[in-house]
Amino acid sequence: MKPVFLQLSRLAAIAAFAGVLMLEVGGTPAASARSRQSAAGGVTVVGYSTDRALRRAAASSGARVVRRIRALHVAVLRIPPAAARVLDGLRGIRYSREPVLRHELVDPAVMPAPALGGAYEWQYAAARENLVPASALRAASAITVAVLDTGADISAPDLAAKTPATWSVRGNSSDVTDYQGHGTFVSSLAAGSTTNAEGVAGFGGDARLLAVQAAAADGTMTDVDEAAAIVYAVDHGAKIVNMSFGGPVTSPTEQSAIAYAAAHGVLLVAAAGNSGQTGNQPSYPAALLQPLGSNGQGGVGLVVAASSLTGARASFSNYGSYISLAAPGENVFGALSSSSDPYYWPRQSLPGSAAGIYGYGSGTSFSSPEVAGAAALVWAANPHLTAADVAEILEQSASGHGGWNQDTGYGVLDVAAAVARAQGSSVAVPAVDLGGTRSGLRVTLSWSSPGAVSYRLSVSRDGATAQTLLASTTATGSTHRLEPGHSYSFTVTATDAYGLRVVSKPYVVVLPNSTVKLDLHASSLVGRKQLTTRLQGIFNPAGKNVPRGDRKLFLESFDGHSWHRVAVASTSRTGVATWTVTLHRGSYRIRARYAGAEDLAPATSRVVTLRVR
Repeated sequence: MKPVFLQLSRLAAIAAFAGVLMLEVGGTPAASARSRQSAAGGVTVVGYSTDRALRRAAASSGARVVRRIRALHVAVLRIPPAAARVLDGLRGIRYSREPVLRHELVDPAVMPAPALGGAYEWQYAAARENLVPASALRAASAITVAVLDTGADISAPDLAAKTPATWSVRGNSSDVTDYQGHGTFVSSLAAGSTTNAEGVAGFGGDARLLAVQAAAADGTMTDVDEAAAIVYAVDHGAKIVNMSFGGPVTSPTEQSAIAYAAAHGVLLVAAAGNSGQTGNQPSYPAALLQPLGSNGQGGVGLVVAASSLTGARASFSNYGSYISLAAPGENVFGALSSSSDPYYWPRQSLPGSAAGIYGYGSGTSFSSPEVAGAAALVWAANPHLTAADVAEILEQSASGHGGWNQDTGYGVLDVAAAVARAQGSSVAVPAVDLGGTRSGLRVTLSWSSPGAVSYRLSVSRDGATAQTLLASTTATGSTHRLEPGHSYSFTVTATDAYGLRVVSKPYVVVLPNSTVKLDLHASSLVGRKQLTTRLQGIFNPAGKNVPRGDRKLFLESFDGHSWHRVAVASTSRTGVATWTVTLHRGSYRIRARYAGAEDLAPATSRVVTLRVR
């Protein structure tokens, strides 16, 4: 039988954000030096050969030993600045250096950025990977994930940090140089380091990586290559095998390899295929893991479709009865091989990254390793699970909540929910606390959320569409003036370091106005050629306990076009305001008006018409 060639889709990454303005803020050299000195606290770290040499160095420089690590022969000295250079020339002192600062180890790709989804590696928060407990990420070090692909650039920072095991079934050597770039991208998603403060964060936490090169330098692969790679991975301790490749037909060789892995309790994860817009032809080995016509039932592994930022199936992704679940696969962010062709893998600059090459890519090839990495976390959370148990947990915890459909299977991957399900616990979702106090027409709001790096404040007035008051801020409070007679619903959206957004419960402020009935009465007094009239405005609020006295009422006259204020008077304790006016020959339309207050609605009296002949 002739070997069956499998198609490795090489999808060009997109440099979608090349035009985004990036701001970089730096200080002067003097400012940087002051910052380092302040951070160091005026201390020097020295390596010494003997205790005697350390005592001698301290005496010679006027320093004081403030901390020692005896096993390493390292000490921290507080030393006068002018004497710091003395240490370098002293016998028994191996070195003297300023302390090297350490910061929180957060991978730059998941930091907030002017990029798709709020972070370059938007898929991390989209699959709720960022809500997985650190203990589960660390426990995954007991699990090995094998990536069968075009090889891997093991000098890429996120892969180098894992010190991956490597083997090429094509070259029978440990050299897995990745000229195609596909395997490096896939490996970074499955098992890129989450603790090296560089590049991207893989979905597998501390899971060990076994990179098995199954393709030739030109990217071609046969079912024999695939089978050899599966057997090698199984025999060398892999619990999970990722296969981001496929073709339209299968073979006995491929089927035997799949059966071999299943018999050894290995979980197989495969990409569904990218022909969703070009015939949707089933892809193998995926269709061997979740058989055609199964509608998500049974199978010996997981078939992964691609989802977009919205959570819907990506248009290119295969669909149908053999889909197990979906994971982000449209414009996802990953590490690139330094040996790959920039034409096929455009480079994307990553602020905060000191090394490595990164970019965007689309395809079910990149959805599959996310699920493979997540499987390592689930298995680490409960080592007693079988491969079938892990698969079921990932399916049942996905966004479909147990329901299946042909587009995304059981739904989009939810890593945190899967890990929690394996542990028999619940997901700890960060919350936004929003509160406030009101004084008159002013409301002072305050908010907070653990891990948030920015906030957005919005308000809806009287149930209308919410308006943004603060688009992006690090502030945790603000004061606003409100208008009487309206209701306000404030919400705060917090964004964490992974781009995850959480919305607070609404903080509602209602400024009800007691209605006021305002009346106007006129009585005529005797006069010649003119009329002297006494007008009384009657102020009558609906609220029983609302004071009626000292309310300003305005007397207004209509000139045929608009109303004009002619007089003002304050009400008595009983709510009566009095005006005495003299009118000449003519016709008059007069009314009283109350402008309103914090506790009272505006009011206008009936119109009184007077004629003088």
